[in-house]
Amino acid sequence: MAEENTQARGRSDLAEYEHSEGRPAFVLTTSEVKLLGIAGVGFFIDAYDLFIINPVATMLQYRLYGGGAMPANLQGLMKAGANIGSVIGQFAFGYAADALGRKAVYGKELMLIILATILTMTTPTGSLSPDNCLIYLSMFRILLGIGVGGDYPMSASITSDRANLRKRGTMLAYIFSNQGWGSLMGSIMTIIVLAIYKHAMDVEGQTSKVDGVWRIVVGVSLVPAFATLYQRLTLPESTRFLASEKLKNAHTYEEEGDAIADLKRAQHAEDVKMGNIEPTIDDTKEVASDDDSEDPDTLIHKQAHFKGTSADTSAKLAVLTNASDFIVYFSEWRHAKLLIGTCMCWFLLDIAFYGINLNQNVVLQEIGFDGKKGTPWERLFKISTGNIIITALGFVPGYWMTVFTIEKLGRKVIQIQGFLFAALFLGILAGKFKELSTPSFIVCFAFLQFFFNFGANTTSYCYPAEVFPTRYRATAHGISAAAGKCGAIISALAFNTLSQSIGTPAILWIFFGCCIAGAGFTLLLPEVKGRDPDLILAEEIREARAKAASQKPQ
Repeated sequence: MAEENTQARGRSDLAEYEHSEGRPAFVLTTSEVKLLGIAGVGFFIDAYDLFIINPVATMLQYRLYGGGAMPANLQGLMKAGANIGSVIGQFAFGYAADALGRKAVYGKELMLIILATILTMTTPTGSLSPDNCLIYLSMFRILLGIGVGGDYPMSASITSDRANLRKRGTMLAYIFSNQGWGSLMGSIMTIIVLAIYKHAMDVEGQTSKVDGVWRIVVGVSLVPAFATLYQRLTLPESTRFLASEKLKNAHTYEEEGDAIADLKRAQHAEDVKMGNIEPTIDDTKEVASDDDSEDPDTLIHKQAHFKGTSADTSAKLAVLTNASDFIVYFSEWRHAKLLIGTCMCWFLLDIAFYGINLNQNVVLQEIGFDGKKGTPWERLFKISTGNIIITALGFVPGYWMTVFTIEKLGRKVIQIQGFLFAALFLGILAGKFKELSTPSFIVCFAFLQFFFNFGANTTSYCYPAEVFPTRYRATAHGISAAAGKCGAIISALAFNTLSQSIGTPAILWIFFGCCIAGAGFTLLLPEVKGRDPDLILAEEIREARAKAASQKPQ
């Protein structure tokens, strides 16, 4: 009951800051669109790089193996490489963002993505053996994954720290929807570059020119990366994060009261910056005083009581302090169950989602776009066309349905219904796999993709960014995302082997079970619409200290 009262206060205390001005939540201000561009490009590149590996793998078959099959283990490593790296990046960048501040870390993950993409393009296909080329490529795909993984907790935290409560879920869904556009653009760019090389490859028969095709297609992702790098590196620390640091170091009731007031002012200040409300004279004075304040990095270390130490020592102390604080917070069941819920939902979702989307050859075969016939160019072109069909069928529409409804239906409803409907269509595909006609298969698969994305694939990203307090948000989001990528790695490495031993329908039944279990674990999570976890944490700290004080002997 106390927890429910605390959460209710967390909602009501910030009701005054939900400034709708009569606009739907999905209508954004200019500042919000700018933030969306800065943070969303990471997910565009994420999807582009993760899903482009399917056509690139097919191209490398022709360049390195004369159209023959790749070694199964090396193909699995190449496809799973980015996800393996993502686990490392999600842990490392998420923790660093909480310990050192968002500003100190943001942009570094994009620099890593740029470096890894360039190194991937340097794969010496003309001088190394085919197997060594795949190993070379896979190593830099892992490095790429570290950068891509780091973008998950960074962009989620940056956005959640700045978003108006009424629009927070919509903003996060907008950012995550870039994954659909990245996947679609990857297929479109493959078709465009293949069309440019048609004469050389199809007419003149120079199949080796495919070496240029895959390098160009991979390199295109550098354009949006360079376009937003400066904005990421110069993005200031959010006022909410700084206010959260002050609450973290409050030791008296007076300091706690000041910190809670600062949190409310921080939300108000972010609303003004993002254009959700008009600034007042007091706001203008406050901004002026903020301009004269200390650098955010200095303020963070000062608040953490690291005076008299060097910058390097302060950073190390910040990391150690944050680790112990994190462990204490999540040692309580009411907090631990939230982390278990976000981790397990994302893990189970990604087993099914990536199991389907990293092994699309089965789907392409069923809809007649597997590229089994024709010249090498015709086969590659047909596969790329099939990938566009798959993306357009349910990928993009599902994301946008979430954008438009997340603030109406809530995260919990969308996640549970998404898991259950995905399970339904997986069950149909598994039970009638060999009996479904091509149109029936396409319809079932389209609905499956739709409910993945109008469901847990989007909300599993939103939940950790909304349910955890600012001081733990990036770390908890990184852990949750890493759990998801572990599920993706399992699918990438096990799908081909299992499909040969137990058959594709049996694998689909496994995915069915994962979706049912995911719906069950969602019950551990509260609805987070309009919920401010920082104010809830402040109330929990106040109640805990009041209880401790009352138990002291008089």
